[in-house]
Amino acid sequence: MLRQRIITALVLAALFLGALFGLNPGLFTLFAALVIGIASWEWAHLASIDRAVGRIAYLLLVAALMIPLYIYGVYDPWGPVPDLVRPVLFIGCLWWALALLWVQGYPSSAVLWGSIVGRLVMGIVILVPAWLALVVLAHLEDGHWLILLVVLVVAGADVGAFFSGRAWGRHKLAPAVSPGKTVEGLAGGLLTVLVVASLFLYASPSHHSHGWQWLVIVAITALASVLGDLVESMVKRHRGVKDSGTILPGHGGLLDRIDSLSAALPVFTLLYLLLIEGGPWLS
Repeated sequence: MLRQRIITALVLAALFLGALFGLNPGLFTLFAALVIGIASWEWAHLASIDRAVGRIAYLLLVAALMIPLYIYGVYDPWGPVPDLVRPVLFIGCLWWALALLWVQGYPSSAVLWGSIVGRLVMGIVILVPAWLALVVLAHLEDGHWLILLVVLVVAGADVGAFFSGRAWGRHKLAPAVSPGKTVEGLAGGLLTVLVVASLFLYASPSHHSHGWQWLVIVAITALASVLGDLVESMVKRHRGVKDSGTILPGHGGLLDRIDSLSAALPVFTLLYLLLIEGGPWLS
């Protein structure tokens, strides 16, 4: 099993890096849409949609929302339209603030979101802003490095939390949702991503003038990534399944690999646009 997990992880890393650095922004947008399409299929399963026709309909609904956002919000020939992009990113971030309350209140909070319709809506406000955030970053100058930074922050938070949690974990973070996560693990993950941010700033002299902004961005992004993992765990627990799917040998579903990123991306992108990028996105 461990060997299978490692092989799958290496293949995924190669595919991701190849797409990130080998595709132009337009083709990378299609690659990201494919990933979200698979994730939509799996989310429909978590929402208790078992028939293929229902999952296909949900996938098409998500695609129908993504296409105009890209055409009129990012790829517009007269320039990006921040009045279309910003509200979607804000909605995505506000959703995660609400999700924090639901995670803290689980299982009682399931009365608010546990229906099939509730979970389907939840999937839309998770997946669509995450995709839009990824596309916006891909179309920025050096956007591929920014996307890689988000991935490293998420990975750093996860790895740091794992090792510090195993060594010093005593106080449960969300025992009703994910009994293995601890407050000590969260602190260790946060410390790890601050180290990652420091290394990034050291290697990027052009960003030295935004030191405190970057520390704020990566810290909040790391916290959001933990919440993304907890939300998917909460929905899977409500659904009564261990994994979101079986597409990835040794890992489960694609959603199981991007749950943290789905929360981290809109938070990172919005904070980056607000605190560092500015320009046409915020004019």
